[in-house]
Amino acid sequence: MKTVKIISFVSIVGLVFSLLFSSCENNPEVKPQEDILPKSFRVDIPSSISNKDLANGGRTTGRIKEDSLIGNEIYLNLGTFIAIGEGASEIVEAFIEGIRVYHIDRVLSLTYIGEEDGRTKNLIVVSNSTFEGKTWDYQLTTTDADSENQPDGGKALQIFWNKSSPVAGIAIIKPYNCDRQENANAKDAVFRIDYSEGGDLGYDAQMEVRISGLPLENPLNDPYSISTLRMFVGKKGEVVDVYGNSNHPNAILFSGTVGFNWAFVASGSDVKDVGVAEVGLPPSTLNSSDRKVLLKDYSIKSVFTNEITAVWPGIDPVLLDTYLTNTAAPGYFSEKQGFLSGGTSPGAEWDVLAARLEALSPYNPKETSELVVEFK
Repeated sequence: MKTVKIISFVSIVGLVFSLLFSSCENNPEVKPQEDILPKSFRVDIPSSISNKDLANGGRTTGRIKEDSLIGNEIYLNLGTFIAIGEGASEIVEAFIEGIRVYHIDRVLSLTYIGEEDGRTKNLIVVSNSTFEGKTWDYQLTTTDADSENQPDGGKALQIFWNKSSPVAGIAIIKPYNCDRQENANAKDAVFRIDYSEGGDLGYDAQMEVRISGLPLENPLNDPYSISTLRMFVGKKGEVVDVYGNSNHPNAILFSGTVGFNWAFVASGSDVKDVGVAEVGLPPSTLNSSDRKVLLKDYSIKSVFTNEITAVWPGIDPVLLDTYLTNTAAPGYFSEKQGFLSGGTSPGAEWDVLAARLEALSPYNPKETSELVVEFK
């Protein structure tokens, strides 16, 4: 059993994070001043469930027996995808801080030179803009000037927001038009963040992240494939709930099955440094929003069991059960140790979070796989 390999996205993490953490501006130090730009545009996610260390292979705890899958390897991609979604929201805030130096305090237009790629950028702010059936107090659009005749209009960033309470806004960003040098390998990647405070779902603050056109290394050695991600994050007091999914159309499991989504729900607390998560691996083409189907029928343990028995139909059930011990749901985590256990709670602090998972459900895999983020 030790020779079996689970598909890992570690090989694409370098590309993804170089894309996500190269903002459109160098974020020069800005003195506090009055402007109309949003003061916040994201929700922090506890590192117990959004941890770049997992993506970089930094933790190897979670092995119960020598012939058991390591817990942090099982959930490695969960931490990666959540971190990618969080990174997209960080880009938006970084860009806002970068242009705050221009003191955006009214309707205006200006031109500046991108500090990274040296290209001319145009910025315009208008008021009372309508987008998706709603009127916003302001719309800010930044474009790559020499690309405005292209199909995408050269758009690098659009923000729609209201100044009145509760705070709400939408930000759409195309990194390639922000910095042609750093993001040359991600010409079609577009991110969208919908942010609000005091929304109708009962959270103090919430955001939805959508990403399309994300280039991922293809394990079949074909040209780059395109991935999508959709994720919701809601904060209530010290607790943060996360749910969503991300697809990889050419991902391979044990027996060569191609194309599946990482469907997930999670809840964590930065104050207590704990987290709980449940993950399913449904096909990318599955047209269902049923929580039972996504997280129970296609649970990690169920999918891994089916994949392994397809390769070794005569495998000893006891050996297989031992090997998959850490795949039992939900998975329990801490910030310092990462994965702690599967299916067995470490204590009351985790029980509170685990109870929240039943009210959370991933998005429809097919709809996520077909997601396309577009500007106005």
